[in-house]
This record gives sequence, structure tokens and C-alpha cells, in this order.
Amino acid sequence: MTASTSPYSHPVTPRPAFWRAPFSASTYREVGFVLTGLPIALLGFVFVVVLFSLGLGLVVTALGLPVLALMLTASRGLGALDRERVRTLLDTPVTAPGPLRSGRRGFWGGVTARLADPAGWRAALYQVLMLPWAIASFVITVVFLVTGWVVALYPAYHWVFERYLDWPGYRVVEFTNGKGEYYAYYVTSPYQIAAVSVVGIALVLLTPKIVHGLTSVHRLAVRGLLGAR
Repeated sequence: MTASTSPYSHPVTPRPAFWRAPFSASTYREVGFVLTGLPIALLGFVFVVVLFSLGLGLVVTALGLPVLALMLTASRGLGALDRERVRTLLDTPVTAPGPLRSGRRGFWGGVTARLADPAGWRAALYQVLMLPWAIASFVITVVFLVTGWVVALYPAYHWVFERYLDWPGYRVVEFTNGKGEYYAYYVTSPYQIAAVSVVGIALVLLTPKIVHGLTSVHRLAVRGLLGAR
């Protein structure tokens, strides 16, 4: 009996241990995927929406058909870029769709073949659907990554506030009550400083899990919309 292999099967790289994940190369490859994904997703979204709108508006003159064909061809190219990014940065190879085949020769034969290309339409749909997720992934990743390390390393720069701002420590909150009395709360004691650092360390350890969850959606979308059928 011969075992069947899936087009998506590949050797699975073990995930780093929970304590080592914040310092592992795989975590920062995933972070790099998210950070570079936003400008690429924005470019793909604008390109597809503009060309689709232009092509749809010109379709009554037949000039819209080449424009739509160009959109689908470019969508395939952008899809190939994302498959390569998923392969190299997320360790997830995805089999590419088959090459486009035209049943007719000539310019219009190529145009009609591209308009009837399901892989091109799926790639265009991918560019539209993934922009909101790319924005959310970017914001969440940056917030957790920066906040975690800044808070975790607070004991190293606690002295800055007293020396340069004349504060006894980091000012958590300040307010004036209805009686005109002013209150300000600072992180000053060794216990408070240690507690702040512990919170930051917890965020640092949690960030790789969050980023991996965000990129898992990208993996599923690439497999479902940009992979072979």
C-alpha cells in the first residue's frame, strides 16, 4: 500500500519552548512576516480595488476586459509573493496553482483565459479580504512586542525619571479631585519596580503565542485562496 501525500504536507519544525520563544529566530521571522505584510497587503488591496473598479466601469466598451485581465494577472503575481513569504518566514510551503492555459491564440484569447482563471479570482479575493487582518496583526504585534520589552526592562531605566524629569519614578496617573487637591502616583518602591518588570516579562512571554496565532490565520488564508486545488 502506498501512502498518499498531501500537497501541503511538509516537515514540521518544532515550536520553541515557552521560555525560549521570545528569543527564537522563528518568533522574529513571524514578527517580520507581520510587519512586512501590512505594506504588501495595502498595495495589493489598492491595486485590485482600483483596477476592478476601472475595469467594471469600462466593460461596456470592451476596454474593461483587458483591465480586469491585468488585475487577475497581477493578483496571481502578488499571490506568488505571499506564498513565498509564507514558505520562508512561516515555514509553510503551499503548492502553487497550475499555470494558466489558453484555448485560443492571440490577445483576446489570452484575455478571456485570464478572465476564466479561478486561481486569479481567488488571488484577487485574497488581496481584498486580508487587508483588515494585516492591519490588525500589525497593530497587535507592535503593541505587545514594544510594550512587553519596555515594561520588562523598566528597572534598567527607572533612574531616568528622577534625574531628568524630577519624578521619583514612572508616573502612573495624576489627577485633581473636585476639591482642587492634586494627586500623583509613581512607581517608586523596589516591590513596585519588581512588579512592573514581572508584568512586562509576562507580556514578553505571551507575545510569541499571540503572533503565532495571528500568523496562523495567514497560513490558512494562503492555503485556501492561493494554493492548488
